[in-house]
Formats: sequence, C-alpha cells, structure tokens
Amino acid sequence: MVGAETILRTLMNSGVDVCFANPGTSEMQFVAAVDRVPGMRPVLGLFEGVVAGAADGYARMADKPAATLFHLGPGLANGLANLHNAMRARSPIVNLVGDHATYHRPYASPLASDVAAYARPVSGWLRDNAEGRMLGADTRAAIAAAWEPPGQIATLLVPADCSWNPGGEPGAPVQRPSPRPAAPEGLERAIRALRAGERCLFLINGHSLRAEGLHLASRLAGHTGARFMADTFTARMERGAGLPVLQRFPRYPEQGVELLDGFDHLFLIETTPPVAFFAYPDQPSWLTPEHCLLHTLVEPGEDAVGALQALCEALNVPANAGRTAELSVPEPGTGALDPDSIAQTVASVLPEGAIVADEAITSRGSLPGMTAGCPTHDWLSLTGGALGQSLSAAAGAAIACPDRPVFCLQADGAGMYAPQALWTMVREGLNVTVLIYANRSYKILHNEWARLNLGQVGESARKLLDIGEPDLNWSHIARGMGMPAAQVTDAESLHRQLRTALEEPGPHLIEAIM
Repeated sequence: MVGAETILRTLMNSGVDVCFANPGTSEMQFVAAVDRVPGMRPVLGLFEGVVAGAADGYARMADKPAATLFHLGPGLANGLANLHNAMRARSPIVNLVGDHATYHRPYASPLASDVAAYARPVSGWLRDNAEGRMLGADTRAAIAAAWEPPGQIATLLVPADCSWNPGGEPGAPVQRPSPRPAAPEGLERAIRALRAGERCLFLINGHSLRAEGLHLASRLAGHTGARFMADTFTARMERGAGLPVLQRFPRYPEQGVELLDGFDHLFLIETTPPVAFFAYPDQPSWLTPEHCLLHTLVEPGEDAVGALQALCEALNVPANAGRTAELSVPEPGTGALDPDSIAQTVASVLPEGAIVADEAITSRGSLPGMTAGCPTHDWLSLTGGALGQSLSAAAGAAIACPDRPVFCLQADGAGMYAPQALWTMVREGLNVTVLIYANRSYKILHNEWARLNLGQVGESARKLLDIGEPDLNWSHIARGMGMPAAQVTDAESLHRQLRTALEEPGPHLIEAIM
C-alpha cells in the first residue's frame, strides 16, 4: 500500500477516525486513500483555522485525538492561532502536514517554506518523515505522543513522495496511557497546611474539573475551610445542578493580587502559577505575593482525582461534606437585549447535556451565575486568548458528541476570524445553535483602552476599535452558507428563536442585536 494509506490505517487502528482537513496538491494521495480505508470520517474546513479549532473542540469532548490535514507551511500557518488555543487546552491532536516531495524541496518553489519552523511553537512532538517505509511507525509515534498525559499536539510532516511511494505496514494500535501518580511530597505539604488550619487556596484545571474531581474538591473545601477555584480559562468544565459551583480565578492582575493576599498557601492542581494576562503600567506580572507559599500539588498529566481522593482519606473528610448547586432555571429575560437579559434567556432554555462553547468575551455578563443551577452541561472556554475559536470548537464538539446539543456563544467581532465554520456545520448537519452577540464593536479593546488610561477615544482611533460602518449582518452571512438564521432585538424574540433552534434538527444562527 502507498504511504498515505499506511497513515490512514495506522490512525484507524488506534481509534483516530475523524480527520479535519483542508488539503492541497501535496495531500491528494491522502484524499484518494480515504476512499480505500473504511471508517475514517473526513471533515472539510474552508479555512485552516476552522480545521484546527474543530480538532480542538473534538478532542476536548471526545477525550481522544482527531487528525488534521494541512497543505504545506502556509496552510499550517493559517491554522496556528487555533492550534495555539489547542496547545493551551492541552488537547491531543495528530497534525498531518503535507510537504513538497523530498527531491523537490531544494528548488525553492513558490510554496516552499520551513514547515517545521511553523509547527514547532505549538507542537509538543514533531517529526519530518523522509522515508515512506517508516510512515506506519512514525504515525503510531505521533498518536502516542498526542495522547501522552496531559495531551499535546503531535505534528508529522509528510513529503508528497512518501505519500505515493510504498508505505510499509500500518502501525499497531496505541493504548491510551494512564496519568502518572502525583508526587507524595506535594500531598504531604497540603495535608500539613490543612491540618494546621492555614489559609489555603487550591487552583485547579484539567480533568479535575470533571464531576468526580469537583465533588472531591467540594468535600475538602467544606471540611477544611480551604478554597478551591478554577483557572480563568479552562478547556472543559462540567457544571450545573448536582455539581459543585466553582468560581474562576479573576482575570485582571489587581484582582488576582488582592485575592492571593488573603492566603498563606497556593496549591496548583494541573495548572501553572497565575500571572497577568497582559502587562499594565504599575501592575505586577507575577501575582503571588511573597508571604503566600506556592506549591505544585499535581502536575499537568498527573492523577489529580487520585490526589484529591488521597487528601480526603488522609483528612478523614466525610462523604457528605461538599455542597452542590440546586436545580435553578430562571424565567426568560424580557425587554431590550443586553448581556444580562441574554444570559437569563439562554439559561432559561439550556437543556440537559448541553455543550457550551463560550467566546462571548465582554458580553458574558451574568452568564456564569445564571447557568450555575441549570441542568448539567459542559463549558468550553477560550483557553489561549487567540480570538476566533468557538465557532470551530463548537463544530468539533458536535462531531464528538452528536447526541448532545451544542450552544456557541460568539462575539461578533471575534466570530469574523473564522466564520467559515458555519459552512462546515451545515455540510455536516451538526446540532449547533450559534448565538451572535452583535454589539458591533471590539468592546474588549475599549475596555483595555480605559485600563491603560489613554483618555478620550479619538475619531481615528475609533476606526480601529469599532466594527460598524458597515454593520456586519450575521444572519445574511449564515444564510449565504445555507444555515437558517434570524435577527432579534428583544429577549422575548430571542427566547422564541432559541426554542425553535432546539426543536429543529441541524444548525441555526441567532443574531442578537444589542
């Protein structure tokens, strides 16, 4: 078999059966091989940012890697922003990047580039396959690397001649590895501090934000008085009635410093020390004060649930020590649309098992509080800060979980980074409800302008902060890609449209004019 078929069969052997792709000439052998390898689902993205973001959303919800297929260095470069987000989310992804044939590389043809240099900043594992006969082993190694706890992007460069030449036997299946146990020294420090009644904050991320980890954290908090918080940005958090409510660490540095000033210890669980998102004049970048001792309890890739269970056992924490959210679904909002009336209306219809891909940015408002008591759901956040993630991540999540409704809460400006994801949702018949927050402004930049004390926004500067004149018309954009769409200007209309979107199969877009 040719090398491209070897790659596909190796992927399928390990259960990697979805490939998000935007192929070109150097990947045609791979495209042809899809017809010969049953079971692989190819998903086309009209822009590589969609390919990368969808693979990220898929990995977060499927708990396994998808494959991606990019065309040479420029194609990969188009996907780098959402690969950055995926890297920050620690999503397992197998990147396949086609390159020129090995004998064609020296000629500096127009699309030639240093593909490895583009891939390296977002890849935890990188290999350039120069021999087709090694493709089975190299693809298997890429799968194993992607799945290595806590998850990472593994990139395999595949020259065109390696795809069309004989590729050897497919690689054997890869078994998903278990997380490593946490170091006992961190557990002992936490036990001593908690027994002594010292002021402890536990900052958590990763798999400990699923139901089992949340219940253990809540038990510990209820029994010891310690505080547990989630990172500001999390890849996936389970939320809703019957689960503990976990607040997020504040975004702005002065808020983080004030919070940490009240603790003697900061214990990290599957995360890194908190730092300022941006630098500001007269504000610190490092947020942990000297008197607050910093400890790593569980490294990313270690068994956080096991560590939390060990703490509960060592401290004799009762099974009923934790607190959970009561079922509390608000009535729909009324009147004009603003962040709060939208949050209330979304919360009023959020169904059991929903997946929320959140990139509402400044329009989030009271959304976390309003949805805390809704039926159980998963929340996917913008992990790396690179705008344009959620439309694509929502598509990937819907492919990973076809039996669950997906809500994409998308700011209008950020959504324009990858609107092509709407087309993929329609092509694949995905169960996604897209809600566009249409304030026709880069509101986050207005907020940052104010934080930097830059004074009044001038006429020329405003042209870089607002996105009106002409106004975007998301309902027209969606219909142009075959998606049913509506504009709403009040909470009552929004409620009706959300109900319709939930009752009808396939994707829908609702543009909320604020």
